[in-house]
Amino acid sequence: MTTEHRALRSELESLTTEAFRPELAGIDTLPTLDIARLMNGEDAQVAAAVALRLPEISAAIDAIAPRMAQGGRLVYAGAGTAGRLGILDASECPPTFNTRPGQVTGVIAGGPEAMVTSVEGAEDSASLARTDLDALGIDASDTVVGISASGRTPYAVGAVEHARGLGALTVGLSCNAGSALAAAAEHGIEVVVGPELLTGSTRLKAGTAQKLVLNMLSTITMIRLGKTYGNLMVDVRASNEKLRARSRRIVALATGAGDAEIEAALTETGGEVKNAVLVILAGVDGPTAARLLEESGGHLRAALATTGG
Repeated sequence: MTTEHRALRSELESLTTEAFRPELAGIDTLPTLDIARLMNGEDAQVAAAVALRLPEISAAIDAIAPRMAQGGRLVYAGAGTAGRLGILDASECPPTFNTRPGQVTGVIAGGPEAMVTSVEGAEDSASLARTDLDALGIDASDTVVGISASGRTPYAVGAVEHARGLGALTVGLSCNAGSALAAAAEHGIEVVVGPELLTGSTRLKAGTAQKLVLNMLSTITMIRLGKTYGNLMVDVRASNEKLRARSRRIVALATGAGDAEIEAALTETGGEVKNAVLVILAGVDGPTAARLLEESGGHLRAALATTGG
């Protein structure tokens, strides 16, 4: 074993996410139901660990939202499971919030191929992260969120360091305290969920914690940007029959209007839910609704206030 390998082994052994749990050494001998109960009990601890970091999560969102309101992007960067979770969260934003192409996006060590297969060595390259971010043209208006369960992954740390050097807002999301990733970022979020059921399998509790936090970062940022009206997704993109039906239901819930009025409003606004709600509640035509929303920065509640609605 080389000196480098010994150093890495020692570093991993010091991480909470990599800790061995002797009390679970016989897990493979247990009945399936008992294993399921153990796993479920482990998962139940994750939300409480996230709750401890809500102030840091909220502070990050309050920094992200103004940048995005001015046209900045939200970019996730990670390797392996962490990278896949970032891309998953980003991919859900266009249909849910009608975000423009690239407004929320993700890069993963090893590129698109790494979404479905392991790309050996990619996570160890900070320079690869720099290359991936440079390809996006990251600048001071953007936010880069590095994601790494260990908090030491060179790709994630390298992405945050490079982005910060470019003037971008940076967030470091990890599952170990005192992580290099959190230290490198302006906003460090360390959700310590403890050792995994299977030693070092950070797609489990750590992965669940990361998904919960990423859901918060994107969803609450979109609420701050006016992508919702109350708890209704008024910016939903109706790209299939299910979403078209959801669009009609959202307009109905927001306005209390009947089917005929809803269909007329959606036709008047080219299927734009937010605009259709404004047409009905404010009694304006489609072009006027579009203008009022543009003047209010896309905030439906603010647009309604200007009409006395």
